[in-house]
Amino acid sequence: MSDKRMVAKQAPRFEMDAVMPNKEFGKVSLEENMKNDKWTVLYFYPMDFTFVCPTEIISLSDRYDEFEDLDAEVIGVSTDTIHTHLAWINTDKTSNGLGQLRYPLAADTNHAISREYGVLIEDAGIALRGLFIISPEGELMYSVVNHNNIGRDVDETLRVLQALQTGGLCPANWKPGQETL
Repeated sequence: MSDKRMVAKQAPRFEMDAVMPNKEFGKVSLEENMKNDKWTVLYFYPMDFTFVCPTEIISLSDRYDEFEDLDAEVIGVSTDTIHTHLAWINTDKTSNGLGQLRYPLAADTNHAISREYGVLIEDAGIALRGLFIISPEGELMYSVVNHNNIGRDVDETLRVLQALQTGGLCPANWKPGQETL
């Protein structure tokens, strides 16, 4: 695991196999998002078919329009395979499945990307809940990593993305639409 500072530096580049929103297998990459002048919201979760993860994954999917309006691509990542991702997507929500998703779920099966981003729990082979916001220029602008027992807040992710996009200085508790400093 890397103990080096990553924020305000170029984000580690990645290309991963993924299950796309149309349920076909494809690829996701930071370079592609940068080429399309998109922000990247890259988040890691520990594993498929768990309990906290679907609440986050579905919440982000339910609010995907808001990310899209902010020119952001959302990518979810775990160390599971694309086949496991697809099985989970094809499992109904009432059976702890995901149902239809509006953004890709990527597979970091060799753990390289989780390791690069400093979220890999080496002995377990799974990722912590890390969330990273990367600018269209490839700069890592925001990083938060928390214990796997705690789900992330979609409102806060959107707030931070909007704050970063102002290009200004946002005081504590800043909300979209408020003045910057």
